[in-house]
Amino acid sequence: MKQVGFDLVGSIGSKGTLGLVVLQADETIEQDFRRLFPDRESAIYISRIPSGEALSTETIAAMEAELSRSAQLFPRAARFDVVGYGCTSGTTLIGAGAVASMIRKGVETPAVTDPLTAALAALRALNIAKLGLVTPYVQDIAAPVRSAFIAAGFSVGESVTFGEKVEAQVARIAPDSIKAAARQAGVGAQAVFLSCTNLRTLDIIDELEAELGIPVLSSNQVLAWHMGQLSGAPLASGFAGRLLKTAI
Repeated sequence: MKQVGFDLVGSIGSKGTLGLVVLQADETIEQDFRRLFPDRESAIYISRIPSGEALSTETIAAMEAELSRSAQLFPRAARFDVVGYGCTSGTTLIGAGAVASMIRKGVETPAVTDPLTAALAALRALNIAKLGLVTPYVQDIAAPVRSAFIAAGFSVGESVTFGEKVEAQVARIAPDSIKAAARQAGVGAQAVFLSCTNLRTLDIIDELEAELGIPVLSSNQVLAWHMGQLSGAPLASGFAGRLLKTAI
């Protein structure tokens, strides 16, 4: 076999290199991120983390031990602008600071974010003081999400949950059911937050904003927005709510 020479070019992510740690059972966030970052010059690398079929305080605690190992599975040659942890409830129970610390043990990056941190940044960017909350999970998982917003200085009005714990079910909750819950949560609120990266929310945000007259945020939307702000990677335009037109 004849050996020939070759040239080298730069990395794929000339407009931003993003890493995303995704729960093993999550079926939604990857699909949303492909749509939210359509530019071919933005690189998105995915690493999975063992999560169990049902989300509970026990499975979240087990995830904490795996975060660094999951981050170590990203390509070593890539230079990440930001890495995101794709679990809202996991962040509330583990803590955003602990999540960032463990991810940085596995991969070098100047910025780490998560859906809770991103949601807080989005609410501040939109000057929101009071929100309504929709979450799919049972009370011991849902309640800490509500408490995290309150602890950050926000008022939480109506909180609605589907009381589910099986991730496969969460990924299949009908958009019409999510919209109905958002209408309840939106009463008296300045914005609605649809919590959970496994909920299919991306295609109902614009419709809900038009109906409710307030911003509608979701875990995947805010995480993508924040990662875009931190990395410079361009986001898709024309859908997924007014947030994507907002700078920090």
